[in-house]
Amino acid sequence: MPQGTVKHFDATTSTGSLLDDGLKEHPFDREAFVASGLRELRIGQRIRFELENDADGPRVSHLNIVSL
Repeated sequence: MPQGTVKHFDATTSTGSLLDDGLKEHPFDREAFVASGLRELRIGQRIRFELENDADGPRVSHLNIVSL
């Protein structure tokens, strides 16, 4: 499971983006955030995430906190 850092998180829409350890940005949608069971995220927080392939390419499907 890849790891990265929260780059952006909008608590109103429950969407945001992650930077993986190779500095590639991965946006995530509300569905991925809700599936994680998390209540909030902070910029700079370390995250493990899962990627799934769909018609538009890879997308974040699940998030797990690595550190608080």
